[in-house]
Formats: sequence, C-alpha cells, structure tokens
Amino acid sequence: MSVQRRLLPPIAALAAFEAVARLGSFTAAARELALTQGAISRQIKQIEAQLGRPLFRRDSRNVELTAEGEAYAETVRSALAQLREAAVQLMSGRHAGTLNLAILPTFGTRWLMPLVPDFVARHPDITINFATRIGRFDFARERLDAAIHIGQPDWPDADSTLLMNEEVAPVATPGFLKDRAIAVPADLGHQPLLHMASRPDAWAQWFEHQGLSAPSGPGMRFEHFSTAAQACLAGLGVALLPLFLIQGELQRGQLVPAPGGPMRSRSAYYLVVPREKRLHPPVVSFRDWLLSKVAEPG
Repeated sequence: MSVQRRLLPPIAALAAFEAVARLGSFTAAARELALTQGAISRQIKQIEAQLGRPLFRRDSRNVELTAEGEAYAETVRSALAQLREAAVQLMSGRHAGTLNLAILPTFGTRWLMPLVPDFVARHPDITINFATRIGRFDFARERLDAAIHIGQPDWPDADSTLLMNEEVAPVATPGFLKDRAIAVPADLGHQPLLHMASRPDAWAQWFEHQGLSAPSGPGMRFEHFSTAAQACLAGLGVALLPLFLIQGELQRGQLVPAPGGPMRSRSAYYLVVPREKRLHPPVVSFRDWLLSKVAEPG
C-alpha cells in the first residue's frame, strides 16, 4: 500500500470511526449508520491496521478512545464536518458558505441582531445559522464554527478576539429608589439584590469596588440578563446589569442608575473560533465585519 493510501482511510471507515468515538458504542454507531455491528468493527480494524495504532480500548462492556484515538477523532470530526458543508454548498449552489454561530441570548437579541441585516446586505452569499449557548462547549461535537463568549481569552484550542469590555452598574426603577430612600451605595446592602447565576460574585466585586463589605443576605437568582432586567422593571429589586444592553430602558427612564455608578466587569466579550476554523472564509468575513461594528462610535 502506498504511503498516501495508508494515510487516507476510506470515508466510510472514517465515518464509522467518528460515530463510535462520538457515541461510545459500536452498537449505537451501527444503528446510526444503518450498518451491522460487524461492519462497523471491520472498518475500525481497517483504520487501526492502516495507521498501525490502536484507536480504542475494548473490554466486554465498554469501548473508549485511546489518547491517540482522542486526538485523531477531533481531526476526523472536523474534516467530515467540512466535507458535509462543502457538499451542501455545492448542491445548493451557494459558494461563499455557511457560518454556524453560537451567541449569548441577551447579547444576541439586544446588540447583535439589529446589526445583522448590514452583514447580510454586504455578504449575501453567506448564510448564518444561530445557536444559543452559554459557557464553553465542544465546537466539533456541536458543529459550530464560532461563538460570541463572555469571560476570559482562555478557551482551549481556539483563538479569542476581543470585541468589547463591559461596564456594569446597579439599576432599579425610579419608584423603587424613591420609595426606599436609597441615597448612597451603602444603602444598597439593605435592599433586595437581583443576582445572575453565571456571575455569583458580581455584587461582591461591585461592593468591593465601592470600598464596602458585601451583604451576606440571599437574593433572587436569574439565568439570563433579560430575565433579571424584567424582574428589575417589575420593581423586585436592584440589578447589576451591563449598561450597553439596557440603553433603551435607561433612555426611556424605565430604569435609572442607583448610587455608586458603574464598574468595569472582570469579563469581556470575545469572538472565539476553533483554530482549525480560523481561516474559514465565512468566519473571516464575519470577524472583520464584527470588529468594524464594534469600532463604530456610539
């Protein structure tokens, strides 16, 4: 067998390998691919023989990837995804491609979506598919090309491009602040505070920024900023919210800053791209466009 043939196992065998690696089962892979378990086993053995390395550890009950198999699976999964995407583009007549993008719920609906028509107008041959994700995930397993993420630039095996820093400030309804005679930052420690489950230390950091000790009392917790904002609008308490996401409520006077003012969050917004996708044309086009929008004044 030539070196080239040895390094390129058949696509059917690679598809079988990827399915077993993802599902952790020869039986489940056979069911997904409409093959027999024996056929799946033969294809895996063919790849292992070609590469001269065991890809799985097997016993009577379980099958799991070896360290070498784990590394190979990531690359195979990405390659198969790109082949599928290329086939879809060819069959549909689209040449520029598709961008599968993960977005944060509130960031996506309040900041990004109003700008997307401009991207569509500039890049009519690129189709964006949106998925909502919070926190880290496996790009290859989720079949996503990029993500808008809040946190630190430390996503493994990915490039993180800074989009913007974030300022958060305590806000409440005008009536809430007036009825409770809240005049100085220390007064907030005696009020109902609305918390974000994803940022359990945010209020403690804000009080520390003010030179105050954080209150220890319980408070309502919310998964999304949009829900916390609605609770704040309903007069349930004071929320610590990103200012750029509540510009409408602030301009309309529905929410007003509480005493103490804003603080730069320890987290920032990043466009995160797995390294194998960093030169993917739709990703490059979207990244360049997004950075131009971030740089626009206002």
